[in-house]
Amino acid sequence: MSAEPSGGGVSIRWILISTALAAALAALVIWGFIQGRGKAAAEAERELPVKAAVDVSYDSGGVATIALSPELRKQAHIETAQPKAAPHQRQVEAYGSILDMQPFTDLSNTISNTRSQRVIAEARLAASQPAFQRARNLHKAQALSTAQLEAAEAAFRADGASLASARVQAQNAAASAYQAWGPILGRSLVEETALAKDLVERKKVLVQVTLPVGVPLEKAPQTASIETAARRRISIEFVSAATRTDPKIQGVSFFYTASAESGALPGMNVIAFLPVGQTPGIAIPGSAVVWLQGRAWVYLQTGSNAFTRREIPTDEPEPGGGYTLRRQTDQPGPETGASAPEPGPDGQVFPVNKPIVIKGAQVLLSQEFSAQIDVSGD
Repeated sequence: MSAEPSGGGVSIRWILISTALAAALAALVIWGFIQGRGKAAAEAERELPVKAAVDVSYDSGGVATIALSPELRKQAHIETAQPKAAPHQRQVEAYGSILDMQPFTDLSNTISNTRSQRVIAEARLAASQPAFQRARNLHKAQALSTAQLEAAEAAFRADGASLASARVQAQNAAASAYQAWGPILGRSLVEETALAKDLVERKKVLVQVTLPVGVPLEKAPQTASIETAARRRISIEFVSAATRTDPKIQGVSFFYTASAESGALPGMNVIAFLPVGQTPGIAIPGSAVVWLQGRAWVYLQTGSNAFTRREIPTDEPEPGGGYTLRRQTDQPGPETGASAPEPGPDGQVFPVNKPIVIKGAQVLLSQEFSAQIDVSGD
């Protein structure tokens, strides 16, 4: 016969089952507590103020400084470098205008006409003079009547007078050319050199450059540049001192030429830049330059992760979009007429002891204005 399980064995099984259930319930309660605590911590963390990755501040003069978090700077690949030394070309700024060359062309036509009239008169005289001499000989030999001799003489005298008149007209036209345009352009008109032809055929344009009153310049540079209203730089070449000044400016004037293919058109008013010597300067690469509202800017590193936007002058552009700036320690030369170091567009001299952003400048500009939008949106 099999034995019936005792009451003690049943009790042990129930005890074990109850213990297991209790342990499972305790584990579930602990897990729930831990999960709830984690969610509460996350909620609390979300409630804390978030530290901005970009911070933009302004000084009393409105100069913007942007501070980035180290992580954002790394992501944006911001690189800085100390500006390199480079020769800076000192320049005198002057006023320029592209001249209407119609009077020049009219005078060229007049000179050509007087030259043609003189050539025709010379040819007629060359024919009538020997004819008159033959008539005299025939008249002496009684082979020609007196009337015929007188007719030949009259033709000879008339042709001589015509040649004299043509010569005077040619001289007067030449004198007008010299008076109106000076010895260089005047001689070019009279002798029909390549300079005059290029101006008449509009292969070149003539630029009158006038210095401000009180700005001395002992000698005009052989090459210079002009800048149009569209900020386009055009090279110009010296021709001569001008024969007249701009009545609105009353300064010393010079004539320069520029290629007609440059886009310079008669009637344009331009700014001229005349080089007057070199001084030490610094080179700003094109990758460091950003443009805002038609002006050029760079970012100076003013802290470990802080950068200040600074406007730079654009009077000496370099290939590749960069510029050469004047050093703060430079002293002006007497020929410039200046009395103090040349400031930048913001009235300050550009510092040379601070690194500039050479990679990521456009990112900084975008971050600067994005931060402004975010603040205004809040």
